[in-house]
Amino acid sequence: MRRSKAIPAIAVMAGAALMLTACGGSGGGDQNNGSNGGGLASAAIAKGESGDTYTAPKVKDIGPVVVSTDKPFTAYNNATADAVQSYNSYALIQVLARPFILDGNNKVLLNKDVMDSVEVTSTSPKQVVTWKIKKGVSWSDGVPWNCKDFYLAWLAQSGQDLKADGKTTYFLPGGTTGYSQIDSAKCQDDQTFVTSFSSPFGDWKSLFGISDDLLPAHVLEKQTGVSDITQVTPKSPADLLTKVSDFWNTGWKGFKADLAPGSGAYMISDWQQGSSITLVRNPKWPGNPGGPAKITLKAIPDSNAQVQALQNNEEQVLSSAQPDANAAQTLQTLGSSGITYGANAGLNFEHLDLNLKRAVFQDEAVRKAFGQCINRNELVDKLIKQVQPDAKPFNSVIFFPGMPGYADNYSDKLVSNPATAKATLTADGWAPGPDGIMVKDGKKLTFKISHTDIPRRKQTVALLQQECKAAGIDIQDDTDANFLDKRVSDSDYDVALFAWSVAPFHSAGITTYKTGGNQNWNGTTSKVADDAFDNALKQTDDAAAVTYYQAADKAIADTYSTFPLFQPPNMWAYTGDIDKAWFQSYYGSMWNANEWQKPNA
Repeated sequence: MRRSKAIPAIAVMAGAALMLTACGGSGGGDQNNGSNGGGLASAAIAKGESGDTYTAPKVKDIGPVVVSTDKPFTAYNNATADAVQSYNSYALIQVLARPFILDGNNKVLLNKDVMDSVEVTSTSPKQVVTWKIKKGVSWSDGVPWNCKDFYLAWLAQSGQDLKADGKTTYFLPGGTTGYSQIDSAKCQDDQTFVTSFSSPFGDWKSLFGISDDLLPAHVLEKQTGVSDITQVTPKSPADLLTKVSDFWNTGWKGFKADLAPGSGAYMISDWQQGSSITLVRNPKWPGNPGGPAKITLKAIPDSNAQVQALQNNEEQVLSSAQPDANAAQTLQTLGSSGITYGANAGLNFEHLDLNLKRAVFQDEAVRKAFGQCINRNELVDKLIKQVQPDAKPFNSVIFFPGMPGYADNYSDKLVSNPATAKATLTADGWAPGPDGIMVKDGKKLTFKISHTDIPRRKQTVALLQQECKAAGIDIQDDTDANFLDKRVSDSDYDVALFAWSVAPFHSAGITTYKTGGNQNWNGTTSKVADDAFDNALKQTDDAAAVTYYQAADKAIADTYSTFPLFQPPNMWAYTGDIDKAWFQSYYGSMWNANEWQKPNA
């Protein structure tokens, strides 16, 4: 799954980056059939939550805990365009401190363990936000967590560090939304970071941390020989920007102990590439220590194998963003064994991105016909409803069902009618060849759908092949276990099948759907959408912004370049050794891992 730096929210707006993934949030279809009970309502509220703030609560030591998920951790820097994905955040939520955190209902809470305050300190002549960092907060290597770390996050994601060509940047972040509007970022002192915006930005709470981007500036300084990162600006000499950006872009892939300290309640102690990552308590953490003494997050791609490990007590928490129907059905029967099970739709959506850089998709009739032969009801019925019975096709790329502004922009385009699709192609000059596949100018209508090796995605492609063959469209399956690691961000595909996981902030989709956006890998372009996004960002009132986001949503649909399919359900389960290990929409099951206790502890 990949994550995006900004899209809609349940409670607020904000701007981060979309993540390639399939994470979920509070939504319909929740189930809780285990012995512990409680349901989503109680599980979604953090123990340390008080009003709009959070302080890590005092909890008892419960020893080691093993957690499983679908895919492995790959990068300590989850803010680069080629790395940003949910499976990194599932670990980093406990490793990297941040000014604001999300509870299980996606409510934004000020993190009082590390911040004194974050406030809009001026609105005229410019919006100014002041970040007051709590004294005594440090990285696990003993170096202070302070203003420099915030400054580096802005520098790397400002989008203002243009090279001589005037188009490309030295740093390669997943998104620049919000950061690019900061025209002045200064460390008033070690504990005070002041940001001034060139235009109002209503989603300022999404900046500096929500997307795991507050990295150790002191490590970068040591590795690059820069004595003070705050003296580096987007307009610094090319050789200096090259040196600093090269390390930020590539130096934090994977995990190296001396390069990747922790600033949160936990730090990374071990990483087995492609297999597992282990966290232990951070001895320098100023807040109350977490319940688990050690957390091992294992990558187990087969949901049924995850279930078996849970039954054998080889793990205590199962968190699957790509659940298998058979695994779900097994978990639903294990309540008498003390296993709590749940599944629900969240802030994520499975979709198809058509690569407009490919000649075949520069023909709008081909894009339209492909959409017209897709039967989303069949996909949902056969692939999703066994896990989430009330699942439905998804009809937006900006809003989620139940949000103000959600509208159906795709049912009139994805009509599940091969005859209509064939008629669209015929009107455009395509004609059936000897094998029934449409041909135009001597070229057959054939393309590949690329995706990771998740069984449900192979099943999706198989159904699409069957549906679209009747329209004369030949679809080839391109399964690549590493597709999301690099190929998708390199636009190395005809059609990409994956899921965006979305932070609860309206501006998150801008980097994906605006012309030239950092995560706009398939080349979607619409002046109407671009203008609407620009106007939305200037709004400080949610209702006013929604109108512009609606216009952008419809304009994107009209490009026939991306087709939302459904919201993949998140599935979680935990044994009687843990309480309330629910899958949170953006950070997975470990969003509250520091609070985990034994039942009735």
